[in-house]
Amino acid sequence: MLLTLDRPRIFILKENGQDVRLTDPEPRWSVQAVMNFFANRYPILTTAKASAPQIKDEAIEYRFESVMGTKG
Repeated sequence: MLLTLDRPRIFILKENGQDVRLTDPEPRWSVQAVMNFFANRYPILTTAKASAPQIKDEAIEYRFESVMGTKG
């Protein structure tokens, strides 16, 4: 018998050197849709990308990482 488990998704954003854990607003949304949802509150997400998912503590963890670099 095959058993499937729905694991909650956790999204992590680094802001001011600290990790901010964001809960999943809607499990059916794509990761990009979740980033767009939180972009109003965290503008850095407009230029961020999501890392590959990792399973930690019975949850699927995504990290939102800024892709902005320095000029020069």
